[in-house]
Amino acid sequence: MSKRKLSRQQRWRIEKIQAERAQRAEKRDAQDTEKLAAGEYGAEQPGRVVAHFGRTLEVRDAAHQAVRCHLRANLDGLVTGDRVIWRAGQEGSGVVVAREERDSVLTRPDARGQLKPVAANIDQILIVFAVEPAPYANLIDRYLVAAEATGITPVLVLNKTDLLPEDGGELGALLERYRAIGYDVVRTTTANEAGLVALRQQLAGRTSVFVGQSGVGKSSLIDLLLPDENLRIGALSEDSRKGTHTTTTARLYAMRQQEVADGELIDSPGIREFGLTHLSEAEVTEGFVEFRPYLGRCRFRDCRHRAEPGCALLDAVEAGKIHPDRFASYRRILDSLES
Repeated sequence: MSKRKLSRQQRWRIEKIQAERAQRAEKRDAQDTEKLAAGEYGAEQPGRVVAHFGRTLEVRDAAHQAVRCHLRANLDGLVTGDRVIWRAGQEGSGVVVAREERDSVLTRPDARGQLKPVAANIDQILIVFAVEPAPYANLIDRYLVAAEATGITPVLVLNKTDLLPEDGGELGALLERYRAIGYDVVRTTTANEAGLVALRQQLAGRTSVFVGQSGVGKSSLIDLLLPDENLRIGALSEDSRKGTHTTTTARLYAMRQQEVADGELIDSPGIREFGLTHLSEAEVTEGFVEFRPYLGRCRFRDCRHRAEPGCALLDAVEAGKIHPDRFASYRRILDSLES
């Protein structure tokens, strides 16, 4: 479908709005410069972005109090999780004057296909799936490839384990396959408090994000991990057995147990949905961690790992060193991107 062309009046209106926003930002920045020079703002101090609202941020200070701050004009692109330097103003407000270097950044393509940051300084991505709705190995693989491309450690979380057969069934065998190639696998359930013990241990001392398809219980897990927060939970449809999105704003939540810091969570619709369309074929291949020892060892440098003679990946599949189901999933992902 071709893009709808804007009329001259529509283009003028858009340009006018953008110019007005730029003027307001310049005016505010000039006012901030005057106030900073006059000593109306306090000393510089570290903080962390808890939520982002356009040119306004909610910043958490050293005492874990939230302060509403605005940005200097030269600080575009801040996201939830960023560590910043800010200065306190009057009436509980402040101004962010600098961003500290990021340890990691999670990006996703925007409407134009350009990668944009959505969260920063994340230690691990928790890929949540559930006994119901039944997970598909190819979907899990797609999430793992997307997570690997970020450089942030992925962890598999199986939720609703109270619905799992005692012997684990096919899903239990699938989990062991992922564990065998080096992924941490956490089992959890919201049916009882004991069902969260392993998950709490995985989250402790780390900043994490939850990703996964709708209906797997991400918001329910966060609600129990953060009992003091008013989080909305989407019910699982009895007819379709598919859930609906409930979270609307990216936010950093601090978990605490018995007044002790116990990790942090970032939740946002822009984070939990992963796409692969921005990845190259080589990046998808790198996303399968068990392939890495064999990459670069094919007979032909331009090997695409289909039916070429001397393909190291095909030889590894034949030798039982790469599971054939994972390799078939890899081929399906590449085929889907090509189509």
